[in-house]
Amino acid sequence: MRWTSIGLVLLGAVCSQSAPAPAVKGHTWPMFGGTVHRNLVSETTGLPATWSVAEGKTKNIKWSAKLGNKALGGPIVAGGRIFVGTNRPHGSDEDEDKGVLMCFRESDGKFLWQAVHESNKDGTGAQGYGIVSSPCVDGDRLYYVNNRWEVVCADVAGDGEKAKILWKLDMVKDLKVYPGGLSGSLSICSPLVVDDLVFVVTANGAEGKNKVPAPDAPSFVALNKTTGKLVWEDHSPGKNIMDGQWGNPAAARVNGQWHVYFPGGDGWLYAFEAKTGKLVWKFDCNPKTADFRPGGRGTRNYFVNTPVVWENKLYIPTGRQPDDGNGEGHLWCIDITKTPKNDDKDLSPVGDNFDPKAAVNKDSGLVWHFGGSVDPKPEGAGREYVFGRTVSTVAIHDGLLYAPELAGYLNCLDARTGKKHWEQDLKTPTWSSPLVADGKVYMGTEEGSMFVFAHGKELKKPTKIDMDQALLSPPTAINGVLYVSNGNYLFAIGAK
Repeated sequence: MRWTSIGLVLLGAVCSQSAPAPAVKGHTWPMFGGTVHRNLVSETTGLPATWSVAEGKTKNIKWSAKLGNKALGGPIVAGGRIFVGTNRPHGSDEDEDKGVLMCFRESDGKFLWQAVHESNKDGTGAQGYGIVSSPCVDGDRLYYVNNRWEVVCADVAGDGEKAKILWKLDMVKDLKVYPGGLSGSLSICSPLVVDDLVFVVTANGAEGKNKVPAPDAPSFVALNKTTGKLVWEDHSPGKNIMDGQWGNPAAARVNGQWHVYFPGGDGWLYAFEAKTGKLVWKFDCNPKTADFRPGGRGTRNYFVNTPVVWENKLYIPTGRQPDDGNGEGHLWCIDITKTPKNDDKDLSPVGDNFDPKAAVNKDSGLVWHFGGSVDPKPEGAGREYVFGRTVSTVAIHDGLLYAPELAGYLNCLDARTGKKHWEQDLKTPTWSSPLVADGKVYMGTEEGSMFVFAHGKELKKPTKIDMDQALLSPPTAINGVLYVSNGNYLFAIGAK
C-alpha cells in the first residue's frame, strides 16, 4: 500500500466539569493540542505578526534546525527540549527513508539526540514520510508511534546523541492489527497519557474494495505507561471501518471520572471510561442516509483529525484523506455530560433531524450541527457545501471556533451556538490546523503560506507569509516563541 500525497495532522492540564478547556498556560506543550483536551490554543504572549525565512532576509527568526525533507508531526515542547518527527537522520546527506524522531534544545535549537527506525522492507508503512506521530511527553518519558506501527516509549534525555528506548509494542505482531487504508497505511496517532495509561489509535484499517482484513483486531488500546502491557482494547468499528483510522484520542473529566474519546474509522465517535474501557456513549457523525464509496465518492466520511473538548462539549468535524478530494462534510458539537437513555448508549440525533430542540432529540447529545450540502444547489460558481470535508482539528478561544476545510476555507463560528461569523477563502488547500495565540490565529496551507488572522468575530485582512515549503502540521506557541515546521526546517520565531 502506498500513501500518495498526504500530510496529516494530524498532533496535561485538565479542567473541572464546569470550566472550559484551558489554553496552555505553562512552560510546556507536551502533546498535540497542548493538553488532553487537544485544543490548539496557547496563552503565551509577545508573538510576532510577521516574519521572514527568506535566505539573506530573515526577520524575527531566533534559530532554525534542519529536519529531513518531510516532517508532518507538529513540534512538541517540554523540559527545555523540542521533539519532532521526520524521515531522514540528522547529519545524513543521503536520500534515506527512515522513521526519525529528533530532539533539539529549546533555547537555541542545538541538536541533542534522535531515534532512528528502519522502514519496512516490504514497502508498507509511511514510505517517505517518516514519523508522522507527534509524541506525548509525560515526566521523563515520551510516547509516540513510529513508521513500523510500534508504540515507543523513550527517555526524554536520550543516551548521548541516540535515543534511549525503554519499551516498544509492535501492534502488528502483538495485537494482530492490519494497518490499512485505501490509499496507504501511515501510523499517525499522537498518543495520550491519562494517569497510568497510554491511549493509542492503532491504525487498523481496510484494503481494496472496502474489505477489513482484521475486523476483530483492536482499533483503540490502553497500555500501561510503565511497561507497555495491554490493559484494555476496543474494536467497535470492526468490519465497518471505511478506510484507515488516523485520528487522535482526547480526554476529559466528567463528574469526577476520566473519559477518553476515540474517533472511529466507521465515522462514529466513542466515549469510554478511561480506567476500564467501558463504553459510556457513542455518536454517529454522519447522516443516516450517507453512503461510503471508495475513491472519494459517496457522502459518508470518517475522521482524519482530533476531537476537541471545551466547556463540557466536544467538537469534531468529518472528512476523508486528502487524495479523496473535496466533498460534503459535517461539524458537530456534542454534550459530553449527557447520559444515554437507550441500551445501545447512542447519543446520536434521531434520523437525520439535526435540530437539537426537536422533541425526537431530547435524549441525544446533539448541541448543534454545521455542514452538509447547500439546498437548493447553487447555480454558477456558488459553493455546494455549507461545510466541506476536512483533515484539520478545530481551535476554540473566547467562545470562537476556527474550523478549516480541505478545500482551503477557514470558518469562524460561535462555539456555543454554531452561528457562523465569517469565512475566508485561502485560495489553496489546507491540511494543517489553526493555532490561536496572543490575539492571533495562525493558519498554514499546502502551498507554503502562513496566514495570520486577528482573533475575533469580525474578519480582518490577514497577513500572508511565505514559508517556502508546504505547511502540513500546526505550529506550536510557548514561552513567547512560535515554532513552525515546513518539512525541511523547524523555525523558532520570536519578536524579541
